[in-house]
Amino acid sequence: MATFTHITPARCTQLGSALTAAGLAWTDNGNQDRPELLTYTVTDPHGRRWTIGPATSNQIAPSRPASLWQAGCAEPFHHSPVLSAQTVAARIRDFPA
Repeated sequence: MATFTHITPARCTQLGSALTAAGLAWTDNGNQDRPELLTYTVTDPHGRRWTIGPATSNQIAPSRPASLWQAGCAEPFHHSPVLSAQTVAARIRDFPA
């Protein structure tokens, strides 16, 4: 069974800071104490809603320990690979219209 010990309060703060720095409006569901239930909702510059959640331990590559987050958007359908906080924020910000 996968664990979520890699998602820490500092990592959550890092993601929030990256989203804010990218100029994205976002909220989280307040589950930092239960990272398996943690999600962020982000609105991109085109008004689309994205959901970001933590990757499971078996999805994290030892060579890329900062890549902890996955983003998805329903319209248009898109699901990102596991990315770092800064990269996931940039991917959402720059996703084509």
